[in-house]
Amino acid sequence: MIPSQNLLAAFDRVDALWSPKVVGRVNDQLLKVAKVKGELVWHAHADEDELFFIVKGRLRIEFEDHVAELSEGDFLTIPKGVRHNPVADEECWILLIEPASTRHTGEEVTPLTRSLEEQLR
Repeated sequence: MIPSQNLLAAFDRVDALWSPKVVGRVNDQLLKVAKVKGELVWHAHADEDELFFIVKGRLRIEFEDHVAELSEGDFLTIPKGVRHNPVADEECWILLIEPASTRHTGEEVTPLTRSLEEQLR
C-alpha cells in the first residue's frame, strides 16, 4: 500500500525557521516544507529552477529588478541563475519543489544554510 501524507501535518516536522524538511520526492525533485520569518539571504541556484508555494501566510521574494508578493495559494517558479531573497514579515509556511541537487542558499553560506542531510532528518 502506498501511504498518503497530509501537507499541513508535514509542517509538524519543522523545528526551526528557514530549516526545510524533505517530505517527498517526485523523480529527481524534492518536496520540502519550511516555516520562514525574516530574511534568508540573496542567492541564486546556478543550475536549478525552484518553486515556492505559499501554504500559510505571505512571502515577499525580492529580485534585483522587482519584488513578488505571494499570498496563501500562490506559487512562483524562480528560474535557474536568478538572484533572489525570500522575506517574510510574519511566519509563513512554504512548500518548495526543487531538484535534489539544489543547495539551500546556492553558493552563499550563512548560519541559516542547511545541508541536504539536515533537510532529510
